[in-house]
Amino acid sequence: MNTVAATDQEYVIVGKLGRKRGVNGEMFVIPQTDFPERFLDMHQIYVQVRGEWEVMTLASARFVGERVVVRFEGVTSPEEAAKLTNRELAVRRDEVVPLPKDRYYVFDLVGCEVIDEATGEPVGEIVDVELYPANDVYVVATEGGKRLSVAAVEDFIKEIDVENKRVVIDVSGLIDAYQK
Repeated sequence: MNTVAATDQEYVIVGKLGRKRGVNGEMFVIPQTDFPERFLDMHQIYVQVRGEWEVMTLASARFVGERVVVRFEGVTSPEEAAKLTNRELAVRRDEVVPLPKDRYYVFDLVGCEVIDEATGEPVGEIVDVELYPANDVYVVATEGGKRLSVAAVEDFIKEIDVENKRVVIDVSGLIDAYQK
């Protein structure tokens, strides 16, 4: 393993190592990605060890049923695998799976300035994205210290520009909650 000197902001968590499987050092992965099949084509992945990201080489990756199972080079026993349980797995930001048009990663949205479409005035900043079956909800911290929940639907979200960290919204319907 090689320790990588970099900030957590350079990495995107894609899973967590679960329990060991079998006798040859395999481990289950708890995917934290919409693309669990990505593990099948990976040769290296970053594993968090004592607050640092360490690059590890995958000896194998496969599905057992609907679950991802991996084995790392140099890990050949259940005892060695057990030492890695509950470690987070990540890829560099430039290695994320490209999304279709008008789809965004949460890490791209958090930190975006939110602008009122009607006035052009800043409303606040997206501090979280809550994921729900019907639609996502952007949590916006206003400049006045309040928090708004904005449904990520066309009625409210008018423009998203992640490159410039800017989201334009229609605040009508949110007016009672929105006070600077």
